[in-house]
Amino acid sequence: MMILFIVWSFGVSIYTQASGGGETVNNAAIAFVDEDQSRLSRTIAAQFSPPYFQSAKTIDVSDIDPAMDKGLYTFVVVIPPGFEKDTIRQRDTEYQLLIDATASQQAGLGSSYIQNYISDVISDYRQEYEQTDGLSSNLVIRRAFNPNGTQSWFRAIAGLADQLSLLVIILTGAALLREREHGTIEHLMVMPISALEIALAKVWANGLVIIVAFIGSLLFVIEGALDVPIAGSRTLLLLGTTIYVFAAAAIGIFLGTLARTMAQFALLMIMTVMPMMMLSGGMSPIESQPQWVQYVTWFLPSRHYISFMQAIVYRGADFSIVWEEFATVLMMGITFLAGSLLVFRRSLSAMH
Repeated sequence: MMILFIVWSFGVSIYTQASGGGETVNNAAIAFVDEDQSRLSRTIAAQFSPPYFQSAKTIDVSDIDPAMDKGLYTFVVVIPPGFEKDTIRQRDTEYQLLIDATASQQAGLGSSYIQNYISDVISDYRQEYEQTDGLSSNLVIRRAFNPNGTQSWFRAIAGLADQLSLLVIILTGAALLREREHGTIEHLMVMPISALEIALAKVWANGLVIIVAFIGSLLFVIEGALDVPIAGSRTLLLLGTTIYVFAAAAIGIFLGTLARTMAQFALLMIMTVMPMMMLSGGMSPIESQPQWVQYVTWFLPSRHYISFMQAIVYRGADFSIVWEEFATVLMMGITFLAGSLLVFRRSLSAMH
């Protein structure tokens, strides 16, 4: 069951998180009420075609409400009489866009598409009739590192980091806590090993499983199924991930020593892991968070991991750029491990 859970977390879960949300309008139903019956209105209607929109239908004004009530169309564009004439004469032109907002995602994306389509046609039409000299300068937008703005790239990497954090902390903390609940901690105490060796054994065993799962997810899900390009060094990414796994496992050991039961451990997970995932920069940029929250996130190893992970994957950063983040995460891991060992030794002394 644990193997199936890991495969699900690093496979199906990441794939559905990355590909589940729509990024563009897809096959949206649109209709036109053409009261102008002009070449311009017909040109506008002709702009809407698959795959973003269905072929535009022409309906009467009296058909708008029944069609929208039945959910036949997500968008209805009403072009008033004299629309072409006002456009040629450079008068203010108006058209009405009716939206079925129950399809919230399509409605939000589609309205921007429609406005851009119609604005481009009107601009070209006015230039055709030499009614405008055009803009003195044109704004050309070029995206760096992700030219098409593919959101699945971002969601895939953020999902991979979240699953990594969640499973490492859960597995290491639960492994140590289970020793106490099953009474096998006494067996460890009589063996010629130190508390550091016990903790490192939990970190090594569970961390190795997670790293193997991470490599498989990176190769077969991220690069394979989702086709996310890795711009930087995979070896460097794996090295950074190994350091982060150590830091996250140290947090798991720390929580496992604080908790006395699995129920307490679950509550501690909610209080620590969820804020780590939400404030790491994967869900929303660090810069968009309140200033005092940004100071707090500096003490979260997940923030630094997301930072150098995105730098390596998207921007192809080398070690000279990310070494400070590597060192920060490593120092955090050592600090958490030292704190957990201190609490662990106290708990062992209390048991004696």
